[in-house]
Formats: sequence, C-alpha cells, structure tokens
Amino acid sequence: MFAPTTYAARRHQLATAIPSGLLFLPGNREAPMNYTDNTYPFRQDSNFRYFAGHNLPDLALTVDGGTGKSRLWGDDISLDHVVWMGAQPSIAELAARIGAERGGTRAELSALLQQHAREVHFLPPYRAERKMYLAEHLGADAGASQELIRAVIELRSRKSAEELEQMDIAVRTSMKMHAAARAHAAPGQLEAEVAGLIEGIAISANGRLSYPAIVTRNGHVLHNHYHGNVLQKGDLLLIDAGAEAPSGYAGDITRTFAVGAPMTERQQAVNDIVQQALTDCTAALRPGITYQSVHFAAGRIIAAGLKDLGLMKGDVDEAVAAGAHALFMPHGLGHMIGLDVHDMEDLGEDLVGYDDQVQRSTQFGTRSLRLGRALQEGFVLTVEPGIYFIPALIDQWRADGTCADFINFNALEDYRDFGGIRLEDNVAITATGHRVLG
Repeated sequence: MFAPTTYAARRHQLATAIPSGLLFLPGNREAPMNYTDNTYPFRQDSNFRYFAGHNLPDLALTVDGGTGKSRLWGDDISLDHVVWMGAQPSIAELAARIGAERGGTRAELSALLQQHAREVHFLPPYRAERKMYLAEHLGADAGASQELIRAVIELRSRKSAEELEQMDIAVRTSMKMHAAARAHAAPGQLEAEVAGLIEGIAISANGRLSYPAIVTRNGHVLHNHYHGNVLQKGDLLLIDAGAEAPSGYAGDITRTFAVGAPMTERQQAVNDIVQQALTDCTAALRPGITYQSVHFAAGRIIAAGLKDLGLMKGDVDEAVAAGAHALFMPHGLGHMIGLDVHDMEDLGEDLVGYDDQVQRSTQFGTRSLRLGRALQEGFVLTVEPGIYFIPALIDQWRADGTCADFINFNALEDYRDFGGIRLEDNVAITATGHRVLG
C-alpha cells in the first residue's frame, strides 16, 4: 500500500470532479469456487483499491461529492472468525491507514444507500452479485454514473512515480518468468510444465499472474489457454504472461522462441519483422501522438516485411489502408495497463481508449485496437505486434477474394503450419518520450 496521503489526495481529486452526491465504491467479496468456504484466490476491485488501498474482502468506500469526506465501511470480525483467520485489524484501523473515517457496518451502509439512492454515483458492475446488490439498494432502474466513470478514467489513466515503481516490479518479475521459461523449455515437455514454472515464479514474488498465461506451440490461436501439447524440437513457443506485483499493478509481456534449437531461417525472418515493428513503434511513442497512428505504422512494417518474403504484394500503404495486413495481425497493437492488465476496461473500452478526436475503426483487425487516442504523459501501455498464419482465416479470405490484390495466397501454402510470433513490452509515456518498463 501507499501512504495514507496518496489515497486521500486521489479521493480529494475525485470529489472535486463531482461536486455533489454520494460516491459509492464497493470492494469485492469472496467468490466461491464450488462451495462457500472454498473460494477462488481473492482479487480486489481495482477502482476500490486505487482509492482505498486494501486488498481485503467485504469492504466499501463512500466519498461525499464536493467535500471529499471519505468513510470505510465493513464489519469487524467475530471471535469465531479469529479462530480460523487469526487476529485482524479493525475497520477503524483500516480506515486510518488510508486517511479515511470509520463508516459503519454493512447493514448501516445498506440503510444509507437506500436513504440516498437517487444521489448515489456508482461504477458499472461486472459481477452478478454486485449487480443484484445495487438493484436491491438503489432500484432496478439505477444506472452507472457517467460522471463518475469519466472522473475515474481521468485520474487512473496517468500513472504517478510511485505507481510506475510498482509497475517496474511487476515487469521485472514478468521478465524473470520469461527467462526461466526459455531456459527450462525442452522437447518432450508438456506446455503445462512451462506454465506451472511461470506461475510459481509469480507466486514466489509474493504476487500472482496478472491474467491466465498463454503458453502455446500454437501461437496462431491468439488467446490459447490450453497447455496439453507436447513440445517438439524446433517448435515456436509463444508465451504471453505477466506478473501482478503485491500492490496489484500488472505486467504483460510476450516472447516467442524456438524450443531446443535456434530458429530456422524462415522463423527468424518472420521474427525479425515483428522485432522491427516492436522497436520502431516503441521509438515513436511520445505525448501527443495517437496510438492509432502507431498501430498503422506497425501494419506498414509488417506488410513491407511480408512483401519482401513474397507473402504480400502491391503498394504497402494501399495494402494497410485496405486492411490486408490484418490477415497476419488481426488484433490491435496494444492497450492501457495499470492495476488491470487491460486497464479500466470494466468502465468502457471506448471511454478509456478513444475520445472525440479519435474514433474506433470498423475495419477488421483495427477495430480490435483497444487504445487509439493521443498519448499523454503518465500513460502506460503495451506494444505487442505479431504475425500469425491462421489457416481458417487464410482459407476464408482466399475463398472470398478478400484483399487478393495484396496477398500472395499461393505462397502462404508453405506457412500453414508456421504458428505465430508475438513480442510485447510495457511502455510508460514520459514528458519528452517514453520509457520501457523493467
């Protein structure tokens, strides 16, 4: 946790942005895995943690709009709970640690919410339990506060120096995971053995994975969480895995390497194109540039490189304008990252990643770009170009004649079993440029 003054300052800024009403920021509760006492590993709501710090269940925060008076709500544990959990700090002690006042019990909070239902600002719920709680206390027609959503996005988008320190910790642990995986992976192993090694390193750093790890010899399947394949010598192993620091801040790193052998000439040629996209696009990052324009720059690098390999043809700019590069990179170049690996996307992906100046594209591939707007100092984002050979997509485009002026479909036949390569770093935007974390 940070100092109490950090959380108090954040809440003061939030209250200044919303001059009236009651701002309600509930924390998460335990989520049963298969019965009440056997729960999933607890993960606190990121918005609650940003303003209230604590990674503990059954807490809630209220902030009075305008005045900034903050109260932490929850029930002190009983002696029966002490037997099972050990002594725990009181709600009053927890409140003092974040510069807030002790509110009351959960029952007293319920009464307060029902009393002021029409004046309560809350964020979009993403758990069914919270949706039911809000409907019960504020009415079935109550909607999330757009005013609060925009205020929270404005605050959380720009990371402070102490937040960046925590993100460096997360990224350094993430890189240890990737280094260990590269050193350990060998022919004859299950992907699961590498995945288990990775998760163990995250846990040993007093954190956890920031998202389910992708560890796959089938890198052309973008979100592949199956770990049951046996690794073969020369397989491209794509690992997309990040650690979450004890503070909750996330890392999100991807590396691809050949198992038990150097890359083949063909693998290395494709890897070099992806590496050039990562290097050149990272170098371009600075305040004021739109990330959508950097995404298109990555597309041009990929299209030019694949043209040199004989897999694409025609004018590179025209190919990217037509979306031909999306056959090989059907995702966006990156997204915001912070307390969430896809930062604040529970608040609305377009509200986080776009604005009045930059609108989301409707074109295949580019429409999956989660961050398009102009970059600002304090933003932290991923840069993750990739090249994938997806047989089903290739076959569909060939049958439909999609971008036939720019794709050499005959040459692609030799790449059907290639898989995919993705490389990814996490980058902070500074006053004059950027810094790669870790």
